[in-house]
Amino acid sequence: PTGYEADDHFPGSAYYQLASDETAAPAAGVTGTVALPAGPEPADYAPDPTLRPAAPFLMRGTPQDKARALECLTTAIYYEAANEPDDGQRAVAQVILNRVRHPTFPATVCGVIYQGSEKAGCQFSYACDGAMARRPSRAAWLRASRVAASALAGEVFAPVGMATHYHTYAVTPSWNRSLVMTGVFGAHFFHRWKGYWGTGAAFKQAYLGGEPYPGPHPRAVTAAEVAAAAAAATVPMPAMPGTTAPAAQPQPVPVPVPVQQEYARSGDVRPEYSAAPESQVLDKWKDSGQPLR
Repeated sequence: PTGYEADDHFPGSAYYQLASDETAAPAAGVTGTVALPAGPEPADYAPDPTLRPAAPFLMRGTPQDKARALECLTTAIYYEAANEPDDGQRAVAQVILNRVRHPTFPATVCGVIYQGSEKAGCQFSYACDGAMARRPSRAAWLRASRVAASALAGEVFAPVGMATHYHTYAVTPSWNRSLVMTGVFGAHFFHRWKGYWGTGAAFKQAYLGGEPYPGPHPRAVTAAEVAAAAAAATVPMPAMPGTTAPAAQPQPVPVPVPVQQEYARSGDVRPEYSAAPESQVLDKWKDSGQPLR
């Protein structure tokens, strides 16, 4: 089978998504997109319009990497396709693993899923829109976990091919005009890039583990936000409506006050303590402590 190229949508449509390096998911159930690498396609590239399955995903890394990858992929399947049939969930999992192996995306499962979350521009909307605050259904979560485990173990959902994007029936993102539709599974349309970047030869990024924390990245503070905060700190607080700030009152100059006569000599030593007291040591002990002769 062949993909739907749709070259006649509008002139220059193949470069439509390159206006910015990274475009966030415009709505729930829709992936974001990223810019393709600059430069010409490899000289030995031969156009291949056929729909070919992705290679099996090869899971490497530490036990922590495997646990984090499973948690992240399960979360994505659950929040993107919890109520869809098995094919819909498997297709979503395949898109994520395809992205992991494509050089335009992070090389980890959690990195792909939470890409852009540090700037509220997520590739998968649920990571930014608060959906994760909902407690998942146990049965649906376990089902999503089984699909995720199978995909990480090397199971391939061949019908979706090299798809790296998808969207729901309800939303038509701008990037769909410059991609090739590979199929419809569950509630989503799936797409791959045109030309070389949508073929198996481009999916050469190796997975080496190093999975980040399985959740949205810490919010990054931009230089503009820092400047705005600094400017706000130097602006005086406005007065409340209908009130005026009180005028500054002059402070009185302290005047020296003479000390009363009865306190004038309060710091002097009393006469009875001014002379050293007579010794209370007995005569026979007066020489104690002297060196022996």
